[in-house]
Amino acid sequence: MEVLVIGAGEMGRWVGSTLTAEFDVAFADRDPDAARAAATSTDGRTVSLATEETFDAVCLAVPISAVDEAVFDHAPRAERAVFDVTGVMDAPVTAMREAAADRERLSLHPLFAAANAPGTVAAVRDAPGPVTERVCDTLSAAGNEVFETTPAEHDEAMETVQASAHAAVLAYALAAEDVREEFATPVSESLSSLVETVTGGTPRVYREIQESFPGADRVADAATELASADAKTFEQLYRDASTRPDARDANPEPDAATELDSESEDDR
Repeated sequence: MEVLVIGAGEMGRWVGSTLTAEFDVAFADRDPDAARAAATSTDGRTVSLATEETFDAVCLAVPISAVDEAVFDHAPRAERAVFDVTGVMDAPVTAMREAAADRERLSLHPLFAAANAPGTVAAVRDAPGPVTERVCDTLSAAGNEVFETTPAEHDEAMETVQASAHAAVLAYALAAEDVREEFATPVSESLSSLVETVTGGTPRVYREIQESFPGADRVADAATELASADAKTFEQLYRDASTRPDARDANPEPDAATELDSESEDDR
């Protein structure tokens, strides 16, 4: 069984190399050198983007901004299944329903950089079947956790976990002054580590995330509200932040007897 991966960037190479456990893999990319490099690293082969060959499955591993066009261009080459790993779900699922109405359809979003694999993979099994189930099983066998979602739930979640999170980290990087290492606190060290993670990627990828999902504006609004808050308002905002589910999980309420002793250096 052979899958054609359209796009030989980071995610294309990751999905191709992972699927080689169960599939023969071919790569096509507008950069032939990138396709050849991906094929060499996975014992696969390359084909032209304009190939008239057909394959059991076609995987779209293209930038978010190109996914609609890529689905319509390349779905005809899929005999049985079409799936994507672009990072957005509503757009490719909608396009695949139109361009591949009679074939299996699957949308995947690996929630990690390829260097950090394996990890969790969001999945919309829009029209499941033997081929797409084999794809999911192969990802799971490689140590990934594949979990079910819907296009709407996924894209809404990305507003927080990608658009808002990335904006907050980049804003800290842009606002931070250069200080001696000795002044670092646990909080600032954690933020600096996150800056390294985010800025170690490709600007285009992060730009497309910001263009695809709202969320950065909410970070900006919250920062403005904090910066202009009086003492009473700030303390209320602090309490509001600490009662969010993720904050409660990370910071369980201290016992009353130990609360005064639990302050960190950042609190003083």
